[in-house]
Amino acid sequence: MPYEEYDAVVYDLDGTLVDLVVDWGAVAADVETVYEDASVDPAGRSLWDLLAEARDHGLFDDVNAAIAAHECEGARRSRRLPLADELSSLDRPAAVCSLNCAEACTVALAEHGLSEFVEAVVGRDTVETWKPDPESLLAAVEATGVDPSRAVFVGDSERDARAAERAGVDFVYVD
Repeated sequence: MPYEEYDAVVYDLDGTLVDLVVDWGAVAADVETVYEDASVDPAGRSLWDLLAEARDHGLFDDVNAAIAAHECEGARRSRRLPLADELSSLDRPAAVCSLNCAEACTVALAEHGLSEFVEAVVGRDTVETWKPDPESLLAAVEATGVDPSRAVFVGDSERDARAAERAGVDFVYVD
């Protein structure tokens, strides 16, 4: 069994357990429209910069909703990845910590019959900050009832690795 030395496993979602089918260009266009409708110029900023700045402009709920709509649709059309198979045989608590919204994570887990194997889902809209800030990962670990030093985070990005380091949680890149 992998992760034998740990008491809990936290997984990233997209790119780790499933691949969400999302047209990120369309997402960015919708978020830019939210900014433009509020008479705020979105030019020159990435989608994730626009999300990060949305609270400063009172646009977080609208920006998050625009992104979440695409993510939820992408979750319904997502592809299960091989690592998802280990969830059903994992003999310790598991959680999900994702930059995606919590609803999209929940939809993807349900689509692939994985919901019953996950103690908690922490998305970017569950807590005030998101990866690489450690708050979301620590919330996911806390939901498993395990000390962060006894948990491992499995992910697919440098953002995941930085979140784990900042949270004091060991990290493993997905194969």
